[in-house]
Formats: sequence, structure tokens, C-alpha cells
Amino acid sequence: MMGERIRDMYTKKDFLIDLHNMGLKHTDAIMVHSSMKSIGPVEGGADTVVDAFMEYFKDGLFMTPTHTWAQMSEEYSLFDPENEPACVGIIPNIFRKRKGVIRSLHPTHSIAAYGMNAAEYVKGEDEVTTPCQPGGCWSRLKEVDAKILMLGCTHIRNTYIHAVEEHLDVPERLTDKPVQFQIKMPDGAIKEVFVHRHFNPIQPHISEEYDKLAQAFYELGAAKIVKFGDASCILCEARKIYEVTEKVLSHEINCLIDRKEIPREWWAD
Repeated sequence: MMGERIRDMYTKKDFLIDLHNMGLKHTDAIMVHSSMKSIGPVEGGADTVVDAFMEYFKDGLFMTPTHTWAQMSEEYSLFDPENEPACVGIIPNIFRKRKGVIRSLHPTHSIAAYGMNAAEYVKGEDEVTTPCQPGGCWSRLKEVDAKILMLGCTHIRNTYIHAVEEHLDVPERLTDKPVQFQIKMPDGAIKEVFVHRHFNPIQPHISEEYDKLAQAFYELGAAKIVKFGDASCILCEARKIYEVTEKVLSHEINCLIDRKEIPREWWAD
């Protein structure tokens, strides 16, 4: 049951109750993709949502994407992590500016992190050469047994599946040649890097195919439906998302692009 409303608006207390009802622990690591408008009316707006997550996971690791892939390009190539807005909504843009939050240095697929070992978790993203490189921030969600909360959105926004595809070396996911970017480092120096971008000749927006895995995730216990305010959400376990995706793709590595539907027997055998 959802928390009690005050003046027809959700409060921080309501959201703390919702997170508890999801079965989440205060010490969990969690990546949250979000749609603010899906939550409904909130007393204090998006700041209250951020307050709730930061309070609940202060002894864990709270993360959001702070992607800039929509604006970064060969022409607009300087990534300033302190000032560059994220292209993924209001909640990450409020969160990234909060005291104690650390933003990674990836020029197109950065994350913001707060809590236990946040600075250590985001290290090294100025050295990667792909959007979700094995060993990088997105790949490591599995290593820390992170939860992934799709708050008012579906797997179409689940960046972690890109990381799974990179780890499994799915073909035709990246540009042949990298793009040159510049990163403004913490000391003010400018670092030149070369990073491949997502690309597929048939489907330019690869993640739009990821909902084809949804039923497999539900049936094999990698994901479940939960609520946050008015929002219908999907709570995932990164390790199980990896295992189910690997199981499905073992039958046909490029099936998410090549097939309209995934045969159920591929995961239900």
C-alpha cells in the first residue's frame, strides 16, 4: 500500500516507505533511471525525491545516469563534468549538484554517485574507449550486486543492458572509429580521449529493443514490478539481468535486432 498523502501530494516520508516496501536495504547499491512526471504530485518537487533516495541509501551507494550522449559530438566535444547538464531528466540534474555527489568522467555515459565508496566506484572513466566498457562503472553494477530501479520507465532506458552486450561482445553495437572528445579534469587540465559511440546499421536506437527481454527477466526472477508514488517501476538485480541476457543471447547473439520476438523456450527450457 502506498504511503499516506498530505494535501494530495507525496512527501519524503511516503517515498521512504515505498523504498522499504520494495525490500531494499539501506546498504544496497542502486542505479535509478527516472521519469519525474510519472511519480505524480510531490511536495517540494524533484528535490524531495532526491532527498528521499540520498537519505535512504546514505549507508549504501545511490547512483543515477548523468548521460550527455545527446549533446556531445565531434563539434561539441568538450565535456565539463561540473557544469554539463545530463540529457536524462530533472532528477539526475538535481542529484549531480548535491554536496558529496561524485560524477564520473565519461564524456557520453557518465554517472553520479553518492555514499559508500562513491569516489572509488567512479574512478577511471576517463580511460575507457566505449560507452559501457567491461570493467567500467556500468559493467561493475554486477560486481557490487547492485539493484537497478526503472522508475516510471522500462528497459528501453536500461543502460546496464548495453554493458551486458559489450561484455558478451555482441556485434554491430559500436562505431568502427572512435570520436575524439576532451574532458575537463578536476585540476582544470583538458584531457583528450577517443571513445566509440553506439551504432547499428539497422536500429539506430539499440535500447528500443531491450523490452523484448522483459518477460524473461520477470519469469526468471531478475526483475519485479514495484511502485514509487504513482509510478509503476521495475526493480532489477544487475547480476540476474546479466545471467538472463546471456542465456537468451547464447541462442542467437544478435536476436534483439534480428527478431521481432524472443522465443520463450530460449529462457524457459
